[in-house]
Amino acid sequence: MNAKADETNQFLPRFDAAGLVTAIVVDAAHGTLLMVAHMNEEAITQSRSTGRAHFWSRSRQALWRKGESSGNELELIEMLVDCDQDAILLKVRPMGPACHTGRRSCFYRRIESDGTLAFLGDDDQG
Repeated sequence: MNAKADETNQFLPRFDAAGLVTAIVVDAAHGTLLMVAHMNEEAITQSRSTGRAHFWSRSRQALWRKGESSGNELELIEMLVDCDQDAILLKVRPMGPACHTGRRSCFYRRIESDGTLAFLGDDDQG
């Protein structure tokens, strides 16, 4: 147990070896899980200062603002950190689909017992 992180009133994110923390993104109004991404220190700073969700792209090795090309931004409503400060929960107001496929959520397939994927309807995503 890291008592310092667990009990402090200071934001002291515990970045991994790559300088990242996991970011879980949910719709503030409905609680729907929209996406999971990663944030570095700059993404956190930009999100807090602009009120729009920013992330670190591991594939492109670059900072990106969600919706910068699609227009489907995520307005930051609230940012929470877990007990040991190695994961962040973003409560957002989505301005369009969160998934690059055009779906409301990136979590639109269920893994079946036989290993196949079942596509969910939008009503099943929250």
